[in-house]
Amino acid sequence: MHPLQCILQTQRWGPLASVSWLLLRTCRACSSVPSTACPSVEKQQEDGVRKDFSSRLASGPTFQHFLRGTSAPQEKPDMEDPPPYLTVDELLGKQRKVYLETYGCQMNVNDTEIAWSVLQKSGYLRTRNLQEADVILLVTCSIREKAEQTIWNRLHQLKALKTKRLRSRVPLRIGILGCMAERLKEEILNREKMVDILAGPDAYRDLPRLLAVADSGQQAANVLLSLDETYADVMPVQTSPSATSAFVSIMRGCDNMCSYCIVPFTRGRERSRPVASILEEVRKLSEQGLKEVTLLGQNVNSFRDSSEVQFNNAVSTNLSRGFSTNYKPKQGGLRFAHLLDQVSRVDPEMRIRFTSPHPKDFPDEVLQLIDERDNICKQIHLPAQSGSSRVLEAMRRGYSREAYMELIHHIRESIPGVSLSSDFIAGFCGETEEDHLQTVSLLREVQYNMGFLFAYSMRQKTRAYHRLKDDVPEEVKSRRLEELITVFREEATKANMASVGCTQLVLVEGVSKRSASDLCGRNDGNLKVIFPDVEMEDVNNSEVRVRAQPGDYVLVKITSTSSQTLKGHVLCRTTLKDSSAYC
Repeated sequence: MHPLQCILQTQRWGPLASVSWLLLRTCRACSSVPSTACPSVEKQQEDGVRKDFSSRLASGPTFQHFLRGTSAPQEKPDMEDPPPYLTVDELLGKQRKVYLETYGCQMNVNDTEIAWSVLQKSGYLRTRNLQEADVILLVTCSIREKAEQTIWNRLHQLKALKTKRLRSRVPLRIGILGCMAERLKEEILNREKMVDILAGPDAYRDLPRLLAVADSGQQAANVLLSLDETYADVMPVQTSPSATSAFVSIMRGCDNMCSYCIVPFTRGRERSRPVASILEEVRKLSEQGLKEVTLLGQNVNSFRDSSEVQFNNAVSTNLSRGFSTNYKPKQGGLRFAHLLDQVSRVDPEMRIRFTSPHPKDFPDEVLQLIDERDNICKQIHLPAQSGSSRVLEAMRRGYSREAYMELIHHIRESIPGVSLSSDFIAGFCGETEEDHLQTVSLLREVQYNMGFLFAYSMRQKTRAYHRLKDDVPEEVKSRRLEELITVFREEATKANMASVGCTQLVLVEGVSKRSASDLCGRNDGNLKVIFPDVEMEDVNNSEVRVRAQPGDYVLVKITSTSSQTLKGHVLCRTTLKDSSAYC
């Protein structure tokens, strides 16, 4: 194998501390169709491009070149200093059109915006028309087998489109980004020859280079995880110009190592962005007129900015009472309470949410902030996963049912009227019928306002895969899941009934999907609220009648509810500050 076929890149193209794994495989652009289907002139041009690229690889730098200067400080890739086997011109997008599809969690939505920001700076254009795309990138999820099967099915659908484009002058490039690329790596390249590039969650800066390599007829991948990549200096480009809210990633990765979870293996170890960079992004979003920001992270409330040396000798983390970790306590750094305090001060008219937290990281200072600040939403996502202490221990969650319920009571005492949501897994390894009934009873006892419930899907690399047996039959998982969903909906409807007759502040998002005569938005608890699109009073100018627009705050009196939606009639347009007198 040529030394450049497995490159450990350093300095501007990836430090050894966060080494990039690069796989180059020769892939004839016309390999998926008979050779007669490619015009001879184009074949000669393609062979010439491949020969030129291969000759540059053969005469390029040795392995020692990439080891030289490994002790130098890390620098981010610079388009002015390309790798030795590519020119600056080859790294440019030259107005080729990129089509992005996002699957999975909110982190993937934010990753899509980061990837697009990188490509936009390299001269690519964005298109929402699949047929005119020159590059198709799928931002993928690996949390469950069903999520991955969705991508395999999508690739099968795209095969015909790529085959058609092989006959044109501008070939179509297809890339897999995110967690599925990280988990499966070369399996994707071997199984789907039509895939040109792979980029893991920490390799989005490398997209221009990967696409340049793909243009030479090679497959290219960068899927090694980083110990320090947070994209702190990359300003995500909002994919929806009419959006009223945005996601802001504050940390990446997870150290919890729950036995069922693939996230530590697809997104790596926890590392947090500097507070200053987060505040800068939130300020810019405020200046753009956005009214809501959700702080994102796989374990968002374990945030710990250690970039400021003077804070690195601070005390260790305070955990929720009765909770433990699977790792040694971490010392120092600016914690989540500090960040939440600073973010909430940027714009008093901007709502602040955060997700997804771990129950262990809710010290009193965080709960006190949520209660005191009008613009921090009184809504907490508190993933339980199971109501059985025995199952929770097998999951390595670090708490018992009793400790979790004590935290629930403490949160409700600290934040009156708080809205709670949770995650649950049905049919985890070794789960008995009694364990399942304990989860049912937890749903009834807590009465969550929102819930996310799934059947267990074993993932390779996880502790459960190596140590436990996936012994609950699929039909039992399905039955238990349906029972959990039914109970959740019953209890959520009861919980939401408490809102009937109350006046709530709603941030308008737009026209309701079910009725053009209605508007929809979300209340403080993140529940969807539907109300008629009619003229109303403006509290700041009682002489004027107005109609609500996306981004407006309105007061809505709730008249009916379901497990997932509230309905009511609108009273007036207001501000977040003025609404406190009515809610």
